[in-house]
Amino acid sequence: MTAPRGADDFEGFRADIEAAEKRVAGEIDPGARALVVAVLVFVLLVSFILPHTGAARGVDVLLGNDAAMEVGVAMPHRLFCWLALIFGVGFSMLGLLTRRWVLAWVALAGSWLAAAIGMLAVWTRQTAAPGEPGPGIGLFLAWVAVILLAFHWARVVWTRTAVQLAAEDARRQEAAKRQSRSLLDDLPPAADPPDEPPREP
Repeated sequence: MTAPRGADDFEGFRADIEAAEKRVAGEIDPGARALVVAVLVFVLLVSFILPHTGAARGVDVLLGNDAAMEVGVAMPHRLFCWLALIFGVGFSMLGLLTRRWVLAWVALAGSWLAAAIGMLAVWTRQTAAPGEPGPGIGLFLAWVAVILLAFHWARVVWTRTAVQLAAEDARRQEAAKRQSRSLLDDLPPAADPPDEPPREP
């Protein structure tokens, strides 16, 4: 009677191990990149207090106040600033603090989108109407910071994805082995061949 209880204990122990593996698979370990991402987030925050175009700072572009309206800030520029703030700062900090793989994915996707819109924002400032200022140091700094954030998040997410795929493959192979062993255990034992009658001379 002790064997089934021991088997149940082992099954419960194995279930705990598998649950721990799944929990770890949902986490990231950025390693030294965590410091790089934190520095880039700080640079991105600093870019919002620097001039983005003319006298309009990044904060003015975010708020769309009179300083931004006077220099003719276009929608791509405002959209870039909001995407950089939400994904480059917000989700990057959440990803670093919680180490959740899903948040790292969101930070990656949002940073790449912000980088694309940032290129459009720089282009709209470079082709602004005569008399309007071009792109400022803050806009260039924010754009470069977002591009670098997207690159580093891509490396973190790709590393985590490779580890997850390897862990899932190992889990599938182990499950297949257990299933084949259980099928073999369920087979009835082979019957002994019937005794042959003695041959007549």
